Amino acid sequence: MSAYVASIAVAVAVAALYESEALVGGNFATDKGAEFLLTSFMELLTLASIPLALRLFKFSAVKKALAARKAEALKWWGLLRVLLLGVPMVANTVLYYLFMSTTFGYMAIILLLCMPFVFPSIGKCNYEVSIVDKSDET
Repeated sequence: MSAYVASIAVAVAVAALYESEALVGGNFATDKGAEFLLTSFMELLTLASIPLALRLFKFSAVKKALAARKAEALKWWGLLRVLLLGVPMVANTVLYYLFMSTTFGYMAIILLLCMPFVFPSIGKCNYEVSIVDKSDET
């Protein structure tokens, strides 16, 4: 839960610092080569991380890990799931303000909209572990 809240808080803090002009944005706005490379990389990373994070608990390796050691595996795989969305979201937020390119801003917003789907609630954790228990019975 702390990684979930921290990633959103860091993205909001970065936006607040730039919007209040405590930090100056657009430092790399003229470097079109770096912007192209980073845009391409972040687009691929964002497009890969969203479905991976949303379907992470469907993979057989994750199911086996959850069946073997429930609490520990759930903690690490759940953390990975949150970080798959949180890290690119913060990176896109920072890159938006460094390049003032709306592409990074849109990707950050898309990742923020995906965050509720991986919210680490107790009910969801119990459900994900119970799915593994039911698949072992069949």
